[in-house]
Amino acid sequence: MMASSDVDIRGSLFSDQNPSEMDALCPSPPGPSRPQRHYERIGGRTGTSFCQTLIHLLKGNIGTGLLGLPLAVKNAGLVLGPVSLLCMGIIAVHCMRLLVSCSHHLSVKVNRPSLTYGEAVQYGMENVSWLRRHSQWGKRTVNLFLIITQLGFCCVYFVFLSDNVKQVVEAANATTFSCQMNHTNQTQTLVPSFDSRLYMLCFLPAIILLVFTPNLKYLAPLSLVANLVMTASLILIYFYSLTNITYPFNLPKVGRAKDYPLFFGTAIFAFEGIGVVLPLENKMQRPQSFTLVLYMGMGIVTFLYISLGTIGYMCFGEQIGGSITLNLPNCWTYQAVKLLYCFGIFITFALQFYVPAEILIPPVVARVSERWETAVDLLLRTVLVIFTCALAVLIPELDLVISLVGSVSSSFLALIFPPILQILAFHEEGLSPLVTAKNIVISLVGLVGFLTGTYIAIVEIVNRNAQKHEETFSSYLVQ
Repeated sequence: MMASSDVDIRGSLFSDQNPSEMDALCPSPPGPSRPQRHYERIGGRTGTSFCQTLIHLLKGNIGTGLLGLPLAVKNAGLVLGPVSLLCMGIIAVHCMRLLVSCSHHLSVKVNRPSLTYGEAVQYGMENVSWLRRHSQWGKRTVNLFLIITQLGFCCVYFVFLSDNVKQVVEAANATTFSCQMNHTNQTQTLVPSFDSRLYMLCFLPAIILLVFTPNLKYLAPLSLVANLVMTASLILIYFYSLTNITYPFNLPKVGRAKDYPLFFGTAIFAFEGIGVVLPLENKMQRPQSFTLVLYMGMGIVTFLYISLGTIGYMCFGEQIGGSITLNLPNCWTYQAVKLLYCFGIFITFALQFYVPAEILIPPVVARVSERWETAVDLLLRTVLVIFTCALAVLIPELDLVISLVGSVSSSFLALIFPPILQILAFHEEGLSPLVTAKNIVISLVGLVGFLTGTYIAIVEIVNRNAQKHEETFSSYLVQ
């Protein structure tokens, strides 16, 4: 779940080139990228290999969204959930393939070696005469949704860190070596602790210092360690869930209709890796192999999503939380899993934050004198982190934050824009009525998901906050 492509953006808030965390950890090779249709890196071995690209694609799609999928399956139902995840995976991969195809087609027309997501939409609109004068707004709209998405990820990370660390702290005195299954309450609250929002404020100074890192290359070793510990944590989560599955006969096969939009938001949040597609393809040594990378990588991702979502729901049933880590027992092994995953998410925060920071900050810094550049840069980074923390404090519900971010921004980037882009890009060549109809249907599905998912998530957030205020008021009256 990262974002789009590279190069300098000073002087414009919504620039022609968008950065991605891949640009920091995996810089573009020197020299031209690919010559027209028969694209291959000039210089032979300067681009990323097949395996490196596959690893980056997997990393870009596996994060906190995966851990929320058991609850998503609960919202859709034990049968409808996995089937819907499979359908959504197929559509998401198709949209990624559309984006790559349109980028190739338009880059040839405008004689550019590669395009970013925003540029592809811009040049696609220029392909239609009556949209040409507004083409800049297409690029700006994509960039805006990229910013919203990445800052949304950062909000989710704040909530994830606070919920998991809070649970570990509260169960510290009862942590044992026994990992027996407890179906009613996996981690018993034995030592009352602070509100989760206070934990967010405790994380705030550390995260601010983290994003002060002048170059993300310095975080590359920590990022590697984070990837390893998150992988180990996922293996242990799978092991526990598989070995503690109960008979799922009592679980509903189809969920309530009003909960399905929450499933959509969580699922599309997890599948929103479309932002990494063009940066990865542009950096490959042999980009003509990218289609195989895409299908192989997203096949693995879809399998992980369906399997963990289904197994997690079958294991914990109606007690499943916003993240499956919150249901793990309070034994040393799985408390360590929570903390290790938190470490991985903490480091990943800097990578996700890199995208909006490099789009929003340089245009402002360019307008101040050289002596103030560093101070202004650090100040703006601090303000952005505080902003994401404030949003997380206002909505401290992990499942609803994930669903809201997915519904609001991910639906546009992953489902709505790519089919429309294909219609625009191949406007002059002409598309068959069947292809046009298919693209319209996919975009409408994304639009309906955006509207219903956003509405239901906001309603649930308001209801939960009201319920918490009532409980707080009632406890105050009792005292």
